[in-house]
Amino acid sequence: MIFLTVGTQFPFDRLVKAVDAAAETGRICDEIYAQIGDSAYRPRNFEYMKFLEKRSFDDCVRKASHIISHAGIGTITMAMDNNKPILVMPRLKRYGEVVNDHQVAIARRFEQMGYIFAVYDTDRFQQRIEEFLSFIPRPRENNAEAVIDRINKFLSEISI
Repeated sequence: MIFLTVGTQFPFDRLVKAVDAAAETGRICDEIYAQIGDSAYRPRNFEYMKFLEKRSFDDCVRKASHIISHAGIGTITMAMDNNKPILVMPRLKRYGEVVNDHQVAIARRFEQMGYIFAVYDTDRFQQRIEEFLSFIPRPRENNAEAVIDRINKFLSEISI
């Protein structure tokens, strides 16, 4: 099952429509289940709920073979924590989907590190979805020592 989630703060019709179109053309053959939030667009080719309780949401993440999402840091890290390949499409300010383009920066950085697969516009979504289905993300490495070193350096620099 592919789990599509758009988050809960803003609608994301552009992504929901793109996934629905990919399902309609057969580019996505897997079952799709979605959490579409306040999106006005209603998918015709897969089941969806507007909102899911946390337990149901977490269950969908665990059961999914792949995740498609906006480029929200919470969803990205949840996919990484559950070893799930994730395709993200950042919300864009020019479409009124978000107040600034911070999701583009998040997507680019995580994509450069090999943790996620990203598509930045709907024109390329159909092509990229096929590539995504064979994407294997880089495993997340816990590097607590590096975090501790950065905190210690920061604290030493602000000490009087």
